[in-house]
Amino acid sequence: MSRNKWLGLKAAVIAAVCASASAALADPVPSRLGELYGVWRNPKGSVHIEIRPCEARTCGVVIWASAGAQADVKKGSNQNLVGMQLLRDFSATAADEWKGKVFVPDLNMTFSGQVRLLDRTSLKAKGCLLPNFLCKSQIWTRVEGATAEGRAS
Repeated sequence: MSRNKWLGLKAAVIAAVCASASAALADPVPSRLGELYGVWRNPKGSVHIEIRPCEARTCGVVIWASAGAQADVKKGSNQNLVGMQLLRDFSATAADEWKGKVFVPDLNMTFSGQVRLLDRTSLKAKGCLLPNFLCKSQIWTRVEGATAEGRAS
């Protein structure tokens, strides 16, 4: 085989390997994302969020809130709680775990956040002032048969 053919073959193999590696890196972490999507309520039952795709990532939007929860947010930030995106830019870090940002409307602040599926009906939501520093966790429960308004049908 001539030197030019050998160099051409070598370049083609390198290009194929690079393309394959690039495609593998572009694939997201295999996850249980389909199980995460849906409507979830906080421990007090005062807020329901819908976790869904948002562009290339995952987010959680408030679709229902009690009158008390709405009043608390209105007092602190003069914003409407329903329709607010509380979970932002979440992406998979493991099969059952996602990291992103959590907006806390009462404080009008955004924190680093993590969501982990515990089972089909519960997840652990965690927000931290800094990554893994000054954190608060809650167990959220799936709202079965929820409608777009956030109430069970």
